[in-house]
Amino acid sequence: MEYSKNSVVSQQITKNDVGNITLFAFDKDQQLSEHSAPFDATVQVLDGEAEIRIGGTPHVLKAGDMIIMPANIPHAVFAISAFKMLLIMIKG
Repeated sequence: MEYSKNSVVSQQITKNDVGNITLFAFDKDQQLSEHSAPFDATVQVLDGEAEIRIGGTPHVLKAGDMIIMPANIPHAVFAISAFKMLLIMIKG
């Protein structure tokens, strides 16, 4: 997946009754505003650097890092540099 200037691009890789896997590409300074989800989600940073806020606490992640975003806890994503992430959400 290529970066798109001043945008966040996503591509769903798979989705079924038990969860989904989605690839995201964020251009520098792009973000997903604070929200929550009813299921735990795992983020793996594939390229670049991002700040992921979970429950108001910032976490800076770089390529190769992973983090769990717990269900029902507000979280937000900000691209410190252009970055790509794999989002894995398992319903359960």
